[in-house]
Formats: sequence, structure tokens, C-alpha cells
Amino acid sequence: MTNPEAEKHKAIGNTHLQSNNLTAAIESYTAAINLDGTNHLYYSNRSAAYLKKGDAQNALDDANSTIALDPNFSKGYSRKGAALHALKRYNDAIAAFEEGLKKFPGDTALEKGLEDVKREKEGPPRGAAAGGLGGMFGQQLLQRIALDPKTRHYLNDKEFMAKIQMLQRDPNSLTAMLSDPRIMEVLGVALGGGGAGMDDDDDKDSDNPPSPSKNDKPQSMDVDKQQSQQQQQSSSTTTQEKEEEEDLSQLSPAEQKKKQDQKLAVQAKLRGNDLYKAKQFDEALSAYDEAIALDPTNMTFHSNKAAVYFTSKRYDECIASCREAVEVGKANRAPFEERAKALTRCAKAYQKKGDLEMAIECCREAQLESFDKATERMMKNMELEKKKMDAAAYLDDGLAEEAKQRGNEHFRNKEWADAVKEYEEAVKRAPNNAPIRNNLAAALCKIMDFNGAKTHIDKAIEIDPKYVKAWARKGDIEVICKENHKALESYKKGLELDPTNAACKDGLRKVTAMINYGASTMTEEEKMDRARKGMADPEIQSILQDPVIQQILKDFNENPQAANQAMMNPAVRAKIEKLIASGVVQTA
Repeated sequence: MTNPEAEKHKAIGNTHLQSNNLTAAIESYTAAINLDGTNHLYYSNRSAAYLKKGDAQNALDDANSTIALDPNFSKGYSRKGAALHALKRYNDAIAAFEEGLKKFPGDTALEKGLEDVKREKEGPPRGAAAGGLGGMFGQQLLQRIALDPKTRHYLNDKEFMAKIQMLQRDPNSLTAMLSDPRIMEVLGVALGGGGAGMDDDDDKDSDNPPSPSKNDKPQSMDVDKQQSQQQQQSSSTTTQEKEEEEDLSQLSPAEQKKKQDQKLAVQAKLRGNDLYKAKQFDEALSAYDEAIALDPTNMTFHSNKAAVYFTSKRYDECIASCREAVEVGKANRAPFEERAKALTRCAKAYQKKGDLEMAIECCREAQLESFDKATERMMKNMELEKKKMDAAAYLDDGLAEEAKQRGNEHFRNKEWADAVKEYEEAVKRAPNNAPIRNNLAAALCKIMDFNGAKTHIDKAIEIDPKYVKAWARKGDIEVICKENHKALESYKKGLELDPTNAACKDGLRKVTAMINYGASTMTEEEKMDRARKGMADPEIQSILQDPVIQQILKDFNENPQAANQAMMNPAVRAKIEKLIASGVVQTA
């Protein structure tokens, strides 16, 4: 059931979005989400607003939340694909649109989005003007530097990092930096001549095996790009290899063997990547095992095994490999980001197994290693899903009835607090049982919690509008709260359903007497207090703002005949009686 207040915020957000007032639209959708975080439409609309504002990462986060809350909502995949497209993550965008089209074949928005992203992906590369070097100095290079024992200490050098940042902004500045031997060494790493070859896509898991086609490269294994870069810079690579040979000659035999084993391990890993791309999963696992035997200090090989296990839906083995990867990473000081990625994959595997508690725990561990907004959002979605599952698992009509009977026994013994406890347990077990909520309201009245009683009796009537006992109880509570005008209406509604109901008849008689004769015994202060409570009621305020009612009240003093004529109208009479019952209008 939708939250009316949240729907109001959503409608306001839609208006702002249409008028291009994006900040206000986002604020309105956020307010709706805060009131009802289970409605996928609010996240979908906010995703659209974020994307229109240029905040593609937040748009992606909300798109993922949309899909998590309702996997059968086609726009969720459109939102996700569009956000990934804006982030220039073309392969991921294509995968998102294709995933949507598998569920919704022929969807126009998904087809158009897929066509647009493919067209842009196949266009000229952004770094073409820089000799193909535009994308060489990104996050992947930093990961390779961190995993190479010869280069990892460069990351602590502020001057070196400033040069890398300059190259990321302007690849054409490379020529001026070639005199720095560190840059030459790192260039060799970028071209695949060194390093451990850390995957650049560890967090992109999929149940679907990779496609061997050139337009759909496997996760975590961008081998073709490395080969292309090697061909473009073959002369530089040859020079770098000669330099490395000279360095190796200066090492001890044990160090030389270690270096040679590391190179052979990378070759085995690359062979495993090709086998993974060809969907030869068992052979790929053997290749990764070979790499691990040659270089047991590199967590990447364990992460690659985990990726294979995840794709082939062998989730227990995936979890074990992720755990092993993290342990190896900690022992050998691998980057925190890579350890976090392994833990995030572990969380996804637990989620696939249906163990949300362990999945959430893995997400928390990942966040302690390296905070990631996408992981945080995934964890929140898991927590929401677990909360729903726990609530659903707790439902049991039989146990609810047992708790209700225990509550009844406590109520008869005037053990009000114990009765409330048992009735609340029964409500948790059967939240849509109107009689249980009616009993809970009665017990709450005994401990003077009238607001709580009103909440539960209103819910009971919402569940079963024809439950006469609930209308009688509602009237009783309203009398206690000195809301006689509301009590009058509640008793009347109960009698409309059952004209013979004794509780409603007795309640109506008493409240009518209180209205007609009670005022004569009240002090002026009590009358004023009663009128103030009546004026606080929005319904009373609305009646008093009605120009017709205002004129009739004036006519009672100036033109009684006209006022009496107006009172013949049933709707007008009901409103005037309500004003009198509330104490706002005093009678002689």
C-alpha cells in the first residue's frame, strides 16, 4: 500500500523535474524515499533527475536500487544502462540494456539505449589524438604499479603521482616526461611488460558466461587492449625488456627464479583469461592454479578463480576462493581496493545462495577495507530485503492465535502490561488480523496509551471496514480523548453496519447526552479547553472555512428563519452538529 505523504512528495518532484528544477526534484524524491524506502518508482524518478543533472554515479546507484526492489520493472534497466552510458562504461551499459531486453523483448527505450551506446562505443576513441595513450594512465595502471614490487613504492612519491595525474589529464605531455626513468619503467608496466596483471573489473560479476565475440570482452580480462597497446609501442617494449634483462643479471639466483616464476604466472593467468573467454571453465581454473603455484603471493589469481566459479554458479567454491584471495592479499599487502572487491564478490555469492546475513557481513568487511558507494547501496538493499524476509518468516497465524489467547487471559486477570505484550506479539505474527488489533487497543487504553490505541484501532478498521466492534472501540477511545464529534460519527458508522449493536447504541446515547447536557455543567475554562481541542481537528477547521457554513452560523443570530431553512439540508445539518459536538459552537 502506497504512503500518501510519500506520493505527495513524488508528485511535487515530478513537477520540478518537468520544469527542469533538478535540485528541488531530487530533494522531493529523497523525501518520498525517506517516508517509504520500498517503492521502486521513487528511486527510478530520482535516478532520472540525477542523470539529467549530470550526476551519473548517483543515477546508477538509484537505478540499481530500482532493480533490486522490482526486477520486473523495465525502466530500471533503462535507467541503469543510461547511467553507465553517461559514465562511459560502454560494455556494462550494453550488458544492462541486453539484460533488460531478455526480460522485456521489444521494449523501445531499451532498444534505443542499446543502439545509442553501441554507436558511441564503435566511434573514434577519445584518446586517438594522443597516439592511443589516452586511456593508459587510469586506475588499471595504478593497480599494476601497486602489484609490481619494483614500482609499488612510487605511489608514495608525491612528485611521481603528480606526473601520473598530469598524464591522465593530458596524455600528450608524455614526451616531456620520458627523461624520467620511473615513467619509462611504468610505461613498460602499462604495456604489459611487467607487473602482476591485476584485473581491472573484479567487481563485475555475472551469472552469464562471457561471450567470445570481440564486442563482448570477458569480465576482469581486457587482454586485447593490452595486446593492441603492445603493438603500438613495440619499440619501447623491446627497450624495456632489455633493461629488465640487465636488472635480472644483478639479482641472486633465488631472486632471478622468483622473477621468472612471476612472469610465468602472469602468462598462465593470461592463458586462463583466454580459456575463460572461450567458456572453457575447468581449463581456465587449471591455468589459474598453475599461476598460483608459480606465484602464491598474488591475490589476483585467486580472484580470477572466484570469477570463474561465480559465472558457473559454483557459489561455495567462489566464496572459498574470495576468502583465500583476501588472506593472500592481506599477507602480501595488496591494495585495499582489491581486497574489498574480493569481499564484495563474496557477498554476491552469499546473496545468490540466499544467505543474506553473511552477504551483509561481507559487505561490511569490504567497506572496512575500502569504502565504495556502490557496495554501500548494495548492502542497504540487502538489509531491506532481509528485513522483509525476516518479517515474512515470522508470520504464523497459529502462533498469533496462541499469543492472543494468552493476552486475553492476562486481560481478564487485569494484568494489563502482560496483555499488551502478548497482543503485540500476536500482531507481529498476524499483522492483518483486525480482532487482535482491537484487543490490543483495549489493553493500551488500560495503561493510558490512548495514542497507541487509536493507531491500532484505525489499522483494524483499515483492514476490515465492516468490523463493528472496531467502530465501537474507536468511539470509546474518542470519548476518552474528549473528541465527542468524532465519537458520534464512529458510533453512527457502526450502527450503519449493524443497527442492533449494543455497544454502538449505548455509546451513541452516552455521547449524545454528553453533548446536549454536559456543556451546562462545564466551567467556562472547561468549555474553552474543549473548543480548543475541537479547533485542532483539521476536519473542524475545514468546516469553519466553508463560506456556506460561515453564513449559516451568522444567520443563527441575524436571520434564524434562513438558518433553520438551511438546516433542512442533511449535509449542512451534519456539519453543524459536528461543530456543536466538538464544542466549537455553543448552544443555549
